[in-house]
Amino acid sequence: MEIRSAASAAEVTAAEHLFDGPARPGATRRFLDSPGHHLLLAYEEGSGTPVGFVSGVETVHPDKGTEMFLYELGVAEGFRRRGTGRALVRALAALARERGCAGMWVGVDTDNEAALATYRAAGGTDEGRFVSVGWDFGPESPESGEDAPRQG
Repeated sequence: MEIRSAASAAEVTAAEHLFDGPARPGATRRFLDSPGHHLLLAYEEGSGTPVGFVSGVETVHPDKGTEMFLYELGVAEGFRRRGTGRALVRALAALARERGCAGMWVGVDTDNEAALATYRAAGGTDEGRFVSVGWDFGPESPESGEDAPRQG
């Protein structure tokens, strides 16, 4: 397995089968062009097929400095439980250290045993209960990275 940073929209599109949905061109371009946004792809040896990804975003806060937020991890069904996820998380942690981050964190549902096992195997430690509260502004908002349709 080879792990490398996604550098082009074509690489992201080739890996979109690993995401929750298709890669959107505007959001892909914005992600790749944003400093501190990272997408690492794992490729199957020999075939060059993307089999996993991890995305991370550097966050900065006045009292914490810079930390890496592990945004999402995905591994193709046939490559789970083979160390792919652990290798991707470790690669993101190494990148975070390289970039001077003070730490790395991820939010995980308390009943997601597969994710918890992966993060623990990659050196993460539980920090307690986590609750996620979200706001959905819809796919057409300017913040989504896509061009919003014009009204009128």
